Amino acid sequence: MCASFMDRFFKPKPYIVESVPPPSISHGAGMVIPEYKVKPYFIVASVEMGNTTTKCILTGTNLETGHTYIINKTVKMSRDVRPPKPGEDVFGATLDGTQLTRESVTELVRDTLIQCHKDAGLSIQTDLDFVVRSTGVVAAMDSPDQVGDFVIALANGCLAAGVPPKKMTPPMSKENLTKKLQAHSFADKVVFVGAVAGVIPPLGSSGVEMVANEMEGELAMAGIKEGAKGTPVDFRNPCISIDFGTTLDGRITSDVPAGDPNPFARTIGNFCGLAGAVPDAIVRGTGQVEGRTGTALDMFGDQSVTEGLSRIGRSASIVENYVRRIHSHIDIRIVPPDRERFGRVPVSSKVAHDSGVALIGCDVGVNGSETGELNTIGAEIYEKYGRGVLVDVIDHVCAEMALRLIDITSEQGMVPENSSIGFTGRAAISGRKPQYILNGIAERGYYKDPQNHVVFVDDGLARGAALMGRCMNSLGKPKNPLGGVRGGPCIMARRIKIGK
Repeated sequence: MCASFMDRFFKPKPYIVESVPPPSISHGAGMVIPEYKVKPYFIVASVEMGNTTTKCILTGTNLETGHTYIINKTVKMSRDVRPPKPGEDVFGATLDGTQLTRESVTELVRDTLIQCHKDAGLSIQTDLDFVVRSTGVVAAMDSPDQVGDFVIALANGCLAAGVPPKKMTPPMSKENLTKKLQAHSFADKVVFVGAVAGVIPPLGSSGVEMVANEMEGELAMAGIKEGAKGTPVDFRNPCISIDFGTTLDGRITSDVPAGDPNPFARTIGNFCGLAGAVPDAIVRGTGQVEGRTGTALDMFGDQSVTEGLSRIGRSASIVENYVRRIHSHIDIRIVPPDRERFGRVPVSSKVAHDSGVALIGCDVGVNGSETGELNTIGAEIYEKYGRGVLVDVIDHVCAEMALRLIDITSEQGMVPENSSIGFTGRAAISGRKPQYILNGIAERGYYKDPQNHVVFVDDGLARGAALMGRCMNSLGKPKNPLGGVRGGPCIMARRIKIGK
């Protein structure tokens, strides 16, 4: 009894990477200037339109150290996008049914991008180096390739904000880079072949993407790799990256044998389906948020909790019972080859199956058909036990979702001892979810020292955008590599050899 009680205090704490602003430099007489104003920084705008939020996050990477910081963040609710005007074609919708047109998306992205730069005191034309666009709005699309239409609308928003087209595509040569970047680029030694952070994206034999939010999965993986640099966790290949935004995305990457002439890992697994949409459905039954567009973010925020005990105390059995009830409606498994959607996300599951890529999905019923049941359970919890129990139920539900995904990954033989597991997204890094997830991984015995194999990273997509921009411009850091395998050296020399 005593040992069990004390274990609650001495369980290993999860590594949680939170975004910090760039350091400042003092010039005397009280004058303080942000470091990115005087040192060589690679400034990237991550433009993300998701089902819940639309963001422009400005990241700055110090090219001398390789450290990435968050310069500014502008966040708007996607539900606040203006309604379609007469004559506009509705080409998609968010998970809550908010209708989207190319024009309305363009305007929202434009305004968000301009506001973010204005608040940071930066110029889009002269200070910004690169823009990366991504979207998780895939629920109303018929197939993965239709995401391209949405990305075009995002691009139009960037252009309308004044972003030069050359800042959205890789340079043709080192000479095309600004003088500031040329000194730190290896573009004259290596060729960008599409690999981001040492991983080749998955494509079927026909070149069809296997899941609609493929790019989000790539950015999340890259962002977790970058964020983990601030921890003792060596989050290089092989790795499992999971993004618990409103929808689920992420990747599983392969190991790379030391003697393999190809230094890049392969993508051997993908995640898809619903993630943050599950706690959203639970809180919508409480009456404390709007019934159609309200989110758990509205009710609880997105901060992690690392200190103190669980708030439920004697209510553990009550929480466990509700977690079981909710998970009876959650379907987590390998997506069958005959499914064209899973968790409302368009997938090419047969292509994944034929290509040997594990497509692991999370659904509520069939394509969200049982979210109404989660509304009802949420209402019952809040009415009987109040906010405290509801919070802990949600934290345990999300942690159990994460652990079930890892269990399926393990069953596929994709959690070797030299792998690492990383999470980003509000439904994995807020509240006490990180601690519950780490506890579950430790109990499963995947690693001798689980704390040094698991990491939680804030703003994964924005960090991934910064890293993708660096990869496209060959702005590597051989002394502090992101590519390669856990515990291994930089792969720059092998890339140069391949190029020759």
